[in-house]
Amino acid sequence: MIRAFWLLLFSWALWAAPPQAPVDRILERLDRLERENDSLRRELHELRTQVVNLRTPENATAEERLDVMERRVEEQAQAKVEASQRFPLKISGMLVANLYKNSPAAAGVDHPTTAARVPGRSTAGLTFRQSVIGLEYHGAQTLWGGHVKGSVFTDFFEGNIENTLYAPMRLRTATVEIDWGSRSLMVGQEKPLFSQRDPTSFSFIGVSPLTSAGNLWRWQPQIRFEQRLALGPQTQLRAQAALLQTNEDSSTGDVRIAQERRRPGLEGRFEVAHKFDENRRIAIAPGFHVSTTHALGRQLPSRVWSLDWFANPWAMLELSGLFWSGENVHHFGALRQGLTLFPDGRLTTVKSKGGWAQAAVPFTNRVSLNLFGGIHDDRNRDLLPTAIGANHTGGVNLMMRIAPNLLLSVEALQTRTRFLTPGPRKNNRYDLSVVYLF
Repeated sequence: MIRAFWLLLFSWALWAAPPQAPVDRILERLDRLERENDSLRRELHELRTQVVNLRTPENATAEERLDVMERRVEEQAQAKVEASQRFPLKISGMLVANLYKNSPAAAGVDHPTTAARVPGRSTAGLTFRQSVIGLEYHGAQTLWGGHVKGSVFTDFFEGNIENTLYAPMRLRTATVEIDWGSRSLMVGQEKPLFSQRDPTSFSFIGVSPLTSAGNLWRWQPQIRFEQRLALGPQTQLRAQAALLQTNEDSSTGDVRIAQERRRPGLEGRFEVAHKFDENRRIAIAPGFHVSTTHALGRQLPSRVWSLDWFANPWAMLELSGLFWSGENVHHFGALRQGLTLFPDGRLTTVKSKGGWAQAAVPFTNRVSLNLFGGIHDDRNRDLLPTAIGANHTGGVNLMMRIAPNLLLSVEALQTRTRFLTPGPRKNNRYDLSVVYLF
């Protein structure tokens, strides 16, 4: 009887119990939440691992540590300063310390570009005059959907001595450019259009490396237009034209006194570049310059035809350079003898040719070796007997990146200047440069 009573009571409890479906749904939700928590824990663990890696673990190699530091520097470089017109600005440049020594053929000049006719005193010292500081900027869309960008850079090279009371700042380059994707328009002060490349050197920054030895470089005001055309998947044509204002103050004697200081000029450059892969490419570009110099009531042509190139056929070799030929090229930072006034009153342009070449060997992304040389050769019959017939300069440097923004360069150069009379002269220069990039 008692057993029947408990059996009846148990059956009634089972019949009166609520359905199990809600309990099942609750259990499913708990299972899902637990799986999501597991996923979140795994993601959190991965994030912590990445943070630890960014903090450079103790067992990381020196190479890995420098890579991490470079990434941090690049991230900091993204921080911009905003101008009053809400343009993002970036301060950039380099602090350059040059410890140098010149032989007696420098004749007391700190940065000689030719050997002196009469040897004088050698020079040595430590200078910061070649440090460069500038601003780079870019803005929103402007005329017809183009983007505006530009820069301005100055240095302290005009100071005669290191502790002069008023060390003047000098404008190097300044540009304002509007880019429409396949074409651009630039107004500013830059290198001549036909001579866009420079050898790699920290010994000469106030004037370009190989000045008076084949590198025509003098920054001058210009308006430049560029059109880019695709000739294939990996090949591009850049057609460039510029209206240039020449600076004619680098002649000598009576010619300079009676010479118009500024003259308009026309320049062009046409570069064909082919990209083999992400690391290898070749580019070659013919160019020209045309202007007219006014001096002593006469009009004298200034003409230059050029060819520049760059190629890195292998990962461990980069080749670059410039060849040019022309007349009256003194206003490009060349030898100051583009015009000759003979004793009989005859005024003539000096025919010239020259150029430079460089071979760079990047052993790693932090160590590279650069070998370069150049020549400026004037036609002898266009010169006075005391003029320079030719000027050669050759150099080699080893550059090392010892920190993400700190470089060390050791360089040796030799300049050989051949005077028509009394003959050749030679100057040696040695330079140790410490460069801090910012």
